[in-house]
Amino acid sequence: MRVVFMGTPDFAVPTLEALIEKHEVVGVVTQPDKRKGRGKAMAFSPVKEKALEHEIPVYQPVKVREEAFVQVLRELDPEVIVVAAFGQILPESILNMPKYGCINVHASLLPKYRGAAPIQWSVIDGEKETGVTIMYMEKGLDTGDMIEHVVVPIDAKETGESLHDKLAVAGGPLLLDVLAKLENGTAVRTPQNDADSCYAKMLTKDLGKIDWNKDAAAIERLIRGLNSWPSAYTAFHDKTLKIWDADVEEESSDAQPGTVVKVTPDALYVQTGKNLLKLNEVQIQGKKRMPVKAFLLGHKVEIGTLLGQDNENNR
Repeated sequence: MRVVFMGTPDFAVPTLEALIEKHEVVGVVTQPDKRKGRGKAMAFSPVKEKALEHEIPVYQPVKVREEAFVQVLRELDPEVIVVAAFGQILPESILNMPKYGCINVHASLLPKYRGAAPIQWSVIDGEKETGVTIMYMEKGLDTGDMIEHVVVPIDAKETGESLHDKLAVAGGPLLLDVLAKLENGTAVRTPQNDADSCYAKMLTKDLGKIDWNKDAAAIERLIRGLNSWPSAYTAFHDKTLKIWDADVEEESSDAQPGTVVKVTPDALYVQTGKNLLKLNEVQIQGKKRMPVKAFLLGHKVEIGTLLGQDNENNR
């Protein structure tokens, strides 16, 4: 099958690799190069790097809806367009172009978690499972008819990063199965129930600011869901303290939420709105991630220390 692939980040790479092995990928469309790092050097997207590795033509339109690029797609004459975390909305001129349509590899069990960050929100919200859904694309945001899905369990200590990697790998085999069904005419369209949907809004750094008035379980899920970006954080004196790993302790004190109520050689116990949160791994501003045991060697933390009260502009 002649395929045009549209994708940008790491999540899309395993799907592209699966396509390359089984189909004729006649072009890859990805977002324009961006400046990254302290040196602000131009960087290719992970999808572009993989396409160039296989000598596949790469296209990077600023806007895919521009007629000049739409004409490029017409000349490529794809039988299907596969989209995985591309980053732009496709116009009807593209959606209606391929013989088998445009299909999307989406990292949730639709109709739940439509939108930009379904992986992280499934962890933050405490879901027990998620998955990958292959669907037909239409004008709405992740609203098209579903074709197939695969379920992926969410482990008790799952992070946004670890779940991202699981789902990225799961998408490729599922897509190949769907393409085979499209070719032989056995693909089934299942409309989504809009009443069962929710919007997984885009992640921002501000989302990571810990509200100690929330219960320990909710904070612990936030920490895992935002690991590795943008990360959950609080304030420790005049610096930002990122928290990378924590556990819920089924006990409480009368202290104000955000107060350190117990210090052991390898952990800090903080009162929340309900129960204690045991901090295991942290990162003080300007330093690398470290176990709390190492953090305590260089920082004096006393019982009664109140977190989250200082300068939040140091992030």
